Amino acid sequence: MANFKMFESIRGALLKPATMRNEAGGLAYVRSPDTALALYAATGCLNGTFYADDETQLQRVLQLAGEASAEFVAKTAIYARQKAHMKDVPALLLATLTMRNGDALERAFAKVIDNGRMLRNFVQIVRSGRIGRKSLGSQPKRLVQRWLEQASVDAIIAAAVGQAPSLGDVIKMVHPKPVDAQRAALYAWVIDKPYSADALPAKLQAYEAFKRNVDQELPDLPFQYFSALQLDAAQWKMIAANASWQTLRMNLNVFARHAVFEDEELTKVLAARLCDPQRIERARVLPYQLMTAFFAVGPKVPESIKQALQDAMEIATRNVPVLTGNVVVAVDVSGSMRSPVTGFRKGATSVVRCVDVAALIAVSLRRANPATQVLPFDTCVHATSLKPDASVMAQAAELANTGGGGTSVSAPLAAINAGKQKVDLLVVVSDNASWKDTRSGGATQTMQEWARIRARCPMARMICIDLQPTATSQTVESPDVLHIGGFSDAVFEVLAGYAAHGETAPRWVEQIEAIAL
Repeated sequence: MANFKMFESIRGALLKPATMRNEAGGLAYVRSPDTALALYAATGCLNGTFYADDETQLQRVLQLAGEASAEFVAKTAIYARQKAHMKDVPALLLATLTMRNGDALERAFAKVIDNGRMLRNFVQIVRSGRIGRKSLGSQPKRLVQRWLEQASVDAIIAAAVGQAPSLGDVIKMVHPKPVDAQRAALYAWVIDKPYSADALPAKLQAYEAFKRNVDQELPDLPFQYFSALQLDAAQWKMIAANASWQTLRMNLNVFARHAVFEDEELTKVLAARLCDPQRIERARVLPYQLMTAFFAVGPKVPESIKQALQDAMEIATRNVPVLTGNVVVAVDVSGSMRSPVTGFRKGATSVVRCVDVAALIAVSLRRANPATQVLPFDTCVHATSLKPDASVMAQAAELANTGGGGTSVSAPLAAINAGKQKVDLLVVVSDNASWKDTRSGGATQTMQEWARIRARCPMARMICIDLQPTATSQTVESPDVLHIGGFSDAVFEVLAGYAAHGETAPRWVEQIEAIAL
């Protein structure tokens, strides 16, 4: 009879040994610079994480950007903004190009700086001194000028909300040339200089008149322009009725405090707006943002609005692909996954944790693929009984409340092997901070367990979804193992391609490299 233990030993010896230690102290594999940069760009918010502070994360991004080609940095910035919907790291990557490659900067600028908030982020980073300069310089100044000169009146008005720097500060730095009297008055109004009142855009003329007499009709301006004014309930209702989808989502408690939801008809309109598929798509909403809104609503927000948020979640996660074969989703519910998904930020830390997003991904996959098995794990696999007829939000909350111990990414793979389960696709959602199972030398325990799965299921594939920016992994990317990072719908796009086409599908980094500058 064949000596199966000997074959196991031979197979283990052929696996690549792990040579690095991760932030938790466990053995791990080093990611390639391009893959690591992509992960930092898709998940990093330049805030503190469970294992690294904001300064460490910043220095790591700068190091990785310096190791990658300027063209890949530019494409990663575009991906992080357009696909992952991130704000800070795309602006940072673009800023690094001001010191390296003017052509790449020129070609990527408009694709990354797509609104006033991003413009202010870029200027702030360039002038901070953290990338090696404290002034804009001629080319960045010209690009910022061009953005201001080509932006619509509405875009300038929206961009004028916010500080550090304010849009007025930016205008004073770059001195855009107004093409007509209206533009000259608009720039002067933004920087608080004398202007021709008659030349102002009609919206701002109405706003200045409204400030003098708040009993007039509300002008059509962003919500923030009215937040410091003394308005009555009727005016707050008008603001809510005219609010953008994102403004509505982010200010439900504000509207509740000002009696907006006492109007039953308006409440119905707002609830319908929250779960309108077209509005959700245009808002580029991330599922975790809906979860944030749902967690944050206070007691004065009516049930119909809370239900609309749950309905919106169902819509926001419906792009999840339908998968074939035996699918298993392993969800990391360890203690480190209790950290906020966008990092610790003084005064603005998200209530949504990594474990909430991991649970959301798992439940969304199960919603599209009802036969999917979900395995929550920390140092072991925990039993779960998710009700398929419950909402995505309710199932995710139940899953997120499981576990909480140390981390063994190999635990769900070991459980699969112990049960001799047949697996076609294994999806692991984690922060990759495995340490409990990685103290000895050689290959990580995760790779050893994966080798055993592949021995039984030679066509099996594994997808590792990483939710936190780390330079190491528990697995080695190969034709049967795919790495993805982030928490936007782009993750599902890459997952769907790999699940359908296997090793012939473009890898995550290959998809970034394919972006046209």
